[in-house]
Amino acid sequence: MCNLLISSCLSQGVRFSRTLIFCLLILAISSQSLQAQQFSVARIWNELVLNAIRNDFARPTVHARNLHHTSIAMYDAFAVYDSENEPYFLGKTVGGFTCDFEGVPPVEDVEAARRTAISYAVYRLIQHRFSEAPGRGEIFHDIDLLFSAFNYDRDYTDSNYLNGNPAALGNYIAEKLIEYGFQDGANESDQYSNTFYEPSNPQLNPFRPFASSIFPSGNELLNDPNRWQQLNIPGLVDQAGNLIPGGSLPFLSPEWGRVTPFALSDEDKQLFEKEGDEYIVYHDPGPPYYLDTLENTVSSEEYKWGFSLVAHWKTHTLLDSVFYDISPASLGNIEKLPETIQEYKEFYKFQEGGDASRGYDVNPVTGEPYEPQMVQRGDYTRVIAEWWADGPESETPPGHWFTILNSVSDRPELIKKYKGQGPLLSDLEWDVKSYFALSGAMHDAAISAWSIKGYYDYIRPISAIRYLVHRGQSSDSLAPNYDIAGMPLVPGSIEQILDNDILLNFDNSNYGHIKDLQNVFEDQRFFSSTSTWRPYQPINFITPPFAGYVSGHSTFSRAAAEVLTEFTGDAFFPGGLGTYEIPADIYLETQPGPTEDLVLQWATYRDAANQSSLSRIWGGIHPPIDDIPGRKIGIQVGNDAFDLADSLFGDPISSNEELQSATYNLSIFPNPVNIKGNLRVKCDEQFTISDLEIIDITGKRLVSVSQSSSQNELSIDLTEYELQGGIYNIRATLSNGAKALRSIILLD
Repeated sequence: MCNLLISSCLSQGVRFSRTLIFCLLILAISSQSLQAQQFSVARIWNELVLNAIRNDFARPTVHARNLHHTSIAMYDAFAVYDSENEPYFLGKTVGGFTCDFEGVPPVEDVEAARRTAISYAVYRLIQHRFSEAPGRGEIFHDIDLLFSAFNYDRDYTDSNYLNGNPAALGNYIAEKLIEYGFQDGANESDQYSNTFYEPSNPQLNPFRPFASSIFPSGNELLNDPNRWQQLNIPGLVDQAGNLIPGGSLPFLSPEWGRVTPFALSDEDKQLFEKEGDEYIVYHDPGPPYYLDTLENTVSSEEYKWGFSLVAHWKTHTLLDSVFYDISPASLGNIEKLPETIQEYKEFYKFQEGGDASRGYDVNPVTGEPYEPQMVQRGDYTRVIAEWWADGPESETPPGHWFTILNSVSDRPELIKKYKGQGPLLSDLEWDVKSYFALSGAMHDAAISAWSIKGYYDYIRPISAIRYLVHRGQSSDSLAPNYDIAGMPLVPGSIEQILDNDILLNFDNSNYGHIKDLQNVFEDQRFFSSTSTWRPYQPINFITPPFAGYVSGHSTFSRAAAEVLTEFTGDAFFPGGLGTYEIPADIYLETQPGPTEDLVLQWATYRDAANQSSLSRIWGGIHPPIDDIPGRKIGIQVGNDAFDLADSLFGDPISSNEELQSATYNLSIFPNPVNIKGNLRVKCDEQFTISDLEIIDITGKRLVSVSQSSSQNELSIDLTEYELQGGIYNIRATLSNGAKALRSIILLD
C-alpha cells in the first residue's frame, strides 16, 4: 500500500504529508524501494527537514538557511571519509568562524559511517532549529521514530570525533554549525527579529471601510505609495497555516543582507544608508518604478502600467471562454529577458496574459511533438497561483524546489551522472551533492532578494492598487475623477462607476469611482468596487509580510533552475517533460475548482521557473518590475553557487552502474525467511558470488560467508547465527567486483 501511494505521489512531485513521511520511513527501512533503488539516508533526512519546515512558521529566508545548514552537514559528513571531495565547513573558516578539524580516524565501513554521521548531525540540527516551531511535537515524533528505526542512541551526545565513532562526528558537525549560526548575522538568538527596520506607512486592514465615506475607501491613509505597508487582517494565518495573534506580521528579514552568504562575493555587495541605517545589498538592480503624485514622469507611468497589469490579470482568474494550450508546445522556451520598458511591454501580454513563450517544436528526448493541452485560462491561472504559492503546510519556495529536485531524482529516466558525464553516482553521493549545491543557491537567493527588499522597501499590489483607485483615474483628464496619480482604465476590466451603473450609490457619492471585474456567479460576469481589491490569495493571508521588490519566487526559482540544469547536465526534465497532475474540483483551496483535470507541464527547469514567476503576477503578489530583476539575479546566484560547490567536488568516487545491473539479477528466497530457516541467494548466470554478508540497517555486519568455488548461488543455514526478527540487508560480492544489495525480512 505504501509503495503504491508513494509511487503515485513521486510521479507527480508531490510534497509529503505526515502519512507519506511515515510510509517513506517504512519503505526506506524495509524495502529495496522504488525502481529497485534504496532511498539514501540523505534523502530521508531531507524529507524530514522539509516536513519540519511545513510545521514551523513560514519564513522563506530562515528556511533557506535551515536547508543550507542541514545540507552542509550532510555533505561534509560525506566528504571527510574520502580524499576526493573537499569539505566546505570542517577545517575551514566561513564568515569569520573557524571550525577546527583534525580529520577522522579510519573506519571499516565507510558507507555505514557516513549514514551514521549524517543522521546524528541532521537530527541534532532539527532538534535545535525547530525547538520553538508550533508543530514541534510532530517534528520531534518523526525524527525520533527514524532514529529508533536506525537503532541510534538519542542520548549519545559525545562530540569527540577523534574517538572514531561516526556518531560523535555527526554531533560535532551539528555543534559547530549551531555555534556558527549564532554569529552569522541572522540574529537567531533573538528569533531572527529586526534590529532597526521600521515601516513608514500605517497598517492597512483590507476589510475595514474608512469613516470618511459610505463606500469603502481604497487606501486613503497611505503615507508613501512607494513604500511597503503592513497588513492587519483579522484571523491572519501565515503561509504555513499558523494563526497569528493580533492579525499582523512584521516585515520578514529586511536586514538579511547581513547574513553570511555561500558564494556571494564582495564584488556583488554594496553598502547603502537610509534614514540613518546601513543596508548591505547584493546584486543591486537599482530602484524600481516610483509613483510621482505631482508630475506625470516616465517612472510614474510605468508604476501605473505595472500595477494596472496586476489588476487586469486578476480578471484572468475568472472563468470565461478563453482557453490556453498549457503544454510545452506553446509555453516555455523564453529567448531572452527584457531590459527596457518597451521590451517589458512586449514581453508581458497585457490583455490576454502570459509572456513571450515560443514553445517547442518537439520533445528533444522522444523526438515527438509535445501534445497540446487546452484548458480554461481561469483554471490554469488559479492553479498555478496556488501551486507555486505552496499553500497551507508550505515548505516555502526554497523547500518547494527541493521537492522538485527529489521528484527529478526519483524519475526512472534520470541517469545519475554528475553534469551528465562520467560514472553513475550512488544515490547517497547524488543526493548530498545536489542538496549542497541547491541549498547554497537558495541561501544566497534569500540573502540577495531580501537585502533588496529591505533597502528599497517597495509597495505591494494590494496597497498600490487601492491607493491608485482612491486617487481616481489617470486615463482621461476630461472624464470624472481624474487624478495624475490615479489608476489607468482598461475597458472591460477596469472601468468607472457612471450614470445608471448598478454600483452607483443613491446619493451619487461614488460617481466616477473605479470598478473592476471581480467574480463569476452562474456564468455571469459582474463588477465590484476596486477600492476593495484583493489578490487571488486566501482571505486570511492575502499577501506575504515583506516588500515586493524583488520577487523572492523569481529569484529562488531561476537560481534553482540554473543549479538543476548544471548538476544534471541537461536543461530538460528527465524524458523531456516534467509534470504535476491537478485533479478537478478538489485541488483549489481559495475557490472551488478547477473545473476539469489538468496537468502542469514543463519542458525545462527554466520553464518551470518562468511559470513560478508569472504565477505571482496572476496571484496578485508582484508587478512585472518585481519579477524580471529577480530572474536575472537568480541566474547569477545559481551559477555562482553551483561553481563554488563544483570546486569542492572531486571526481565521482562511487558508481552504482554495476550495482544497479547486478541488483536486478539477484534473487533471495524465501523472503521473508524464518530466523531458523535456510536462505538461498542466487545471481544471474553471468555473475558468480564470492562473499555474502547480512548487515543491519545501521551497516553493522552480522553474518559473513565466503565460498571458494565459482558458483552463482550460495546458501546460508541461519540456525548457526543468533539473529533476531527484523529488517536486514543482504550484500553480495560478485565476480566482477560489484556489491549487490537486497533487503530481507527475518521472522521470529
